[in-house]
Amino acid sequence: MNTSLLPAPVVSGSPQCIWAAGATLGEGTLWSAREQALYWVDILSCRLHRFRPSDAARSSWQFDEEISAVAERATAPGLIVTLRRGFALFDPAEPAPAPRYLHQPEPTLPGNRFNDGKCDAAGRFWGGTMDFACEAPTGALYRYDADGGCTQHEHGFAVTNGPTWSADGATMYFNDTVTARVFAYDFDAAAGTLSSKRQWLRFAKDDGFPDGMTTDAAGRLWIAHWGAACVSCHDPVTAAELCRVRLPTRHITNCAFGGEDLRTLFITSAASGLTPEQRAAEPLAGGLFAVRVDGGGVPAGRFAG
Repeated sequence: MNTSLLPAPVVSGSPQCIWAAGATLGEGTLWSAREQALYWVDILSCRLHRFRPSDAARSSWQFDEEISAVAERATAPGLIVTLRRGFALFDPAEPAPAPRYLHQPEPTLPGNRFNDGKCDAAGRFWGGTMDFACEAPTGALYRYDADGGCTQHEHGFAVTNGPTWSADGATMYFNDTVTARVFAYDFDAAAGTLSSKRQWLRFAKDDGFPDGMTTDAAGRLWIAHWGAACVSCHDPVTAAELCRVRLPTRHITNCAFGGEDLRTLFITSAASGLTPEQRAAEPLAGGLFAVRVDGGGVPAGRFAG
């Protein structure tokens, strides 16, 4: 029984591949309103990409280590990013751009790396770590503030993904990917703290694993499915599935709304983890996809520092 409190969105057609990048592990989707472009990353190939829909212009930057998540700065040019070891600044517009580390919170965990992350509405960057082998529960969720403070809020994850927030900002959702669970927390927007952790959704066996996700303007959650070739849309209260967007490759990793009207859902994927036979059958694995959705999304949070 569908107990949804919100209507299903209208998705126009099927997703189109707009960049057949063959990314090893595409992730980190971020729509830049000031550049009218989508940033995204290939974590394991250590690359940051930018795609501008108005003229299909593509740019890429190579890093010396993994880059996993991206947010714009609110009062300064450039980006805050998560690299393998922590939070850093990076300005693609500089003549010779190079990242500058701000903080590395896990010096005693060399087997970990950062994974997904986003800024909340107050400009605090939330980033999660994970075990590089995706096995040991050594990952944690951190909040990095504009004044340089870094706070651990959760731990005990093998792979972290998310977060995203409810439309009213009172709930934060976060993915424990290996156990196929999405958790919800009460979120104190003023203090930037979490409480009342509960399981909000658990993926069925055939639905793969919850990866990156975003929230649309109505408050519905859109979750990428690693291993199940789709993005699903859910009611924010009941978690009822409202629709499913099918993709032509199985490892779907992240999604974000963008475009001038924020009604294009951009979706990343990964070639990693495919057998040679699967790779041959899925030539668009690792590509960047786009599909139009009514209602659209909300502007991404910007880092206050």
